[in-house]
Amino acid sequence: MPDCVFCKNIPRIMENDLAYAVYDIRPLSKGHTLIIPRRHIRDIFEATREEFNAIQQLLGHMKNSVEKEHTPDGYNIWINCGEAAGQIVMHAHVHLIPRYKGEVLHIREHLKGNIE
Repeated sequence: MPDCVFCKNIPRIMENDLAYAVYDIRPLSKGHTLIIPRRHIRDIFEATREEFNAIQQLLGHMKNSVEKEHTPDGYNIWINCGEAAGQIVMHAHVHLIPRYKGEVLHIREHLKGNIE
């Protein structure tokens, strides 16, 4: 898809044959990462078993990488499917969001203008 930002050649942190990882351009926390299937699919429900496995593999690798760099206290794994659910880029992706004690996520501000 030529108009899809995730289908363009964007800087990647990590990758495998079926998926890749990038830092979120509007992170909710330090180390906020997106895991994206290479194949353009609208949402995660269209992923094949192999794509799911590739995404899961990168989630684990990125968690380990974020752990070493930022030492978060926990994580959210977040998937939005469809505009009504807050999906902004209509190419499937999984958010790995490191969480830190005492830190408040400002989700409404993050999505402002995209869901109203």
